[in-house]
Amino acid sequence: MLTALALGACGKPRQDAVAAVEAAADTADQLLIGLTQYITQDGVRKAYLEADSAFLYENSGRAELKTVKVTFFAEAGDTSSVVTGKSGSYDWRTGRMEAREDVVVVLSNGGRLTTSVLRYDQLRNELSTDQHYVYTAPDRQMEGDGFVTDPALSVFRTTRPRGTAGSFTLPGQ
Repeated sequence: MLTALALGACGKPRQDAVAAVEAAADTADQLLIGLTQYITQDGVRKAYLEADSAFLYENSGRAELKTVKVTFFAEAGDTSSVVTGKSGSYDWRTGRMEAREDVVVVLSNGGRLTTSVLRYDQLRNELSTDQHYVYTAPDRQMEGDGFVTDPALSVFRTTRPRGTAGSFTLPGQ
């Protein structure tokens, strides 16, 4: 009876992580360990994608990724930002990517942005989210409920901003 009470107190059983990976591997067309890929546009290197593993689904043209890192490059070829996340997806037909779970963006200027989901649209060369984010840089502290920006975060449109930027306080403070 004590065992039954202990099991009942645990709530819903957690999905076995190994079983989840095996199920994904069973439905994927290919499983890659240690994926690396340059993403280019008109012959110009835009980003470098790395993932510990990738489940490729050829019919839909997408890959589900584990432990994702994307390095974005500026026009001069230097690194503008690096995005990391625990998981993600990449649609190689549309050039759209998504990083999920503990997403961190580190900028070459020392800035750092955290959120739960971050999307990249290659055709528009835009990063965006509709989730809460926090952005910290040497001269500003900002948070909000979503944004659209370029990979260098130089042109930033945000929803419901809060915080400070330089010498002024953002609206709503």
